[in-house]
Amino acid sequence: MAKPQLTMGPVLFHWSAEQKRDFWFRVADEAPVDVAYLGEVICSKRTPFFDSHLPEVAERLIAGGKKVVWVTMAEVLSKLDRNTVSGMIVLEGAEIEANDSSALSRLSGRPHRIGQYFNVYNELAMEHLARNGACHFTLPVELPAGSFSTLAATAHKLGAGMEVQIFGRVGLALSARCYHARAHGRTKDNCLFVCENDPDGMDLKTHSGAPFLSINGIQTLSHRFLNLSREVGELKEIGVTAFRLSPHSCDMIAVSRLYRELLDERVTADETDNRLVELGVRQPMMNGFFHAKPGFERVAAHASGE
Repeated sequence: MAKPQLTMGPVLFHWSAEQKRDFWFRVADEAPVDVAYLGEVICSKRTPFFDSHLPEVAERLIAGGKKVVWVTMAEVLSKLDRNTVSGMIVLEGAEIEANDSSALSRLSGRPHRIGQYFNVYNELAMEHLARNGACHFTLPVELPAGSFSTLAATAHKLGAGMEVQIFGRVGLALSARCYHARAHGRTKDNCLFVCENDPDGMDLKTHSGAPFLSINGIQTLSHRFLNLSREVGELKEIGVTAFRLSPHSCDMIAVSRLYRELLDERVTADETDNRLVELGVRQPMMNGFFHAKPGFERVAAHASGE
């Protein structure tokens, strides 16, 4: 069996150009990841801030032994959005991860990846996309273990890779409107990029003041971080080939080293969890979706068969 890949997903948040560039440079030079996903997923208005850095970032990642995959946006509503998607797809020789169906017509017949914002919930969807050229699938985070198992078998039959997010806040919904701007009394067109003030998303609280969700521009995320450390062994057994970390402002290099050790069975899940606490990663964490429970829950690994 091939060694499982560890991947670094796209940066979902509006970090400054310098912060994002330095993050990817560190990933290139220090992180034990196999694949790095580059590009804007959430808001096309953010792209001008970082576009000029993309060539040097990609070159540095490749020099560091990482495979670069370019991502398309998860929601396409405007001409700017369409231009952003088109700009990624026409990159010569680039491997693309499509996160919205608007990219599929341009990718038809060309090998490409399907991102986790696609609703690939069953075998028929996976088979249809594979006939169009899809060769790798990152599945939606809300699927339970049984669905992962079924889809892993289908991916194996199709000769496709299958990826699952195992760390970081998870995307739950997308909106045509920017709640981040609205919360600060601004409109989407005149947001003044207020989302830059929240490098891991803006906490959304209930009326009683309890943290509930996180807001990232048009995206609603979980408040808790996903952590599938205790489920990695089962995911490997059912045939998952790649394991995704979603970037946050914590020390992602240390996080990536920790999960690499876990995938290589050099540390236990308990050791992983304890070291995440030591790294200051936000607690408590969650794994409920995997166990067919409410997503925000943290349940024992053996509950996946329930």
